[in-house]
Formats: sequence, C-alpha cells, structure tokens
Amino acid sequence: MQKTIKKFGGYAALVGGLLFIGGHFFDWGIGFGVLEIFGYTAIFASLSFVFFGIKHFRDQINNGTISFKKALLIGLAISAISGMVIGLLDVIYVTMINPDFVVEYKTYALEGMKNTLSANEFEKEKAVLEEQMKLFESPVFAWGIMFITIFAIGTIVSLISSLFLQRKN
Repeated sequence: MQKTIKKFGGYAALVGGLLFIGGHFFDWGIGFGVLEIFGYTAIFASLSFVFFGIKHFRDQINNGTISFKKALLIGLAISAISGMVIGLLDVIYVTMINPDFVVEYKTYALEGMKNTLSANEFEKEKAVLEEQMKLFESPVFAWGIMFITIFAIGTIVSLISSLFLQRKN
C-alpha cells in the first residue's frame, strides 16, 4: 500500500507542481481570474491520481478487491502528498519569486469589489480583505491554506473514488 501511495502521490505532486509552475512562474501576462482557473485545474489534475492510485492498488496489488476504508486511506494519503508539495511551491512563489503577489492580488480584488459593491459595503469588505491578506504574510499560514484547500478537495475525490472502486470478494 505504501508503494502505491508514494508512486501515485509522487505523480500527483509532479503534475500539480508542473501545472502550478506553468501558471505562476512564467510571466505570461495573464490575469488573476485566469490564474485561478489554472490553479484549480492543477489541483484537479493532480487529484485525478487519487482515482488511479486506488484503482492500481485494487487491480494490480490486491487481486481486484479493496475495502472502502483502505481505498479512502490511499486516496487521503495521495491528497496529502499533493497538498504538501503544491503548498510548498506556493510558499516559495509568494515569498521568494514574487513577494509582491499578496499586494497585487489585494489590488485586483479591491478593484473587483469597487465595481460591484456600494461605497458602504466596499469599505466593510475592504477592511475584511486587508485583515485576511495580513495572514498570508506568514509562510506557515499560506502553506496551511493551500494544503487545506487541496486536502479538502482531495477528501471529496477520495470519498467518491472509494465508493466507485470498492470491491469485496
């Protein structure tokens, strides 16, 4: 089981990492909206290896059977590996490569709010956003948010994959 987790966790981290790098590390002049879509695409592409890892373990290692619990554990472990690696890449990006990212994103978000909110609502939301952005100055917090985001989506993918792929004798 550990060999499958390491193998497919590595694939998940590699694919997610490469897509993350492609979206962030190269200056393609694309906007934050497109980067967000790119980011979620990287997450889902990475987490597709949850399904493939469970299926591989069931079919190639475990003679065509797997319990829901074991499938779920494999999926969660693969999700955790992916979340740790992509979270680390995110921290490297926002602390070393583009330390102005948080300021740039805040400016982008505030411009979007200006166009959709009344002046009163804008001031309230601006204060909330500024407090949230202060938290992202901590690399540990930034890593944690990215990890939790990926792991939460990975939990859903793991549950669904485990339901579909479980097979008893």
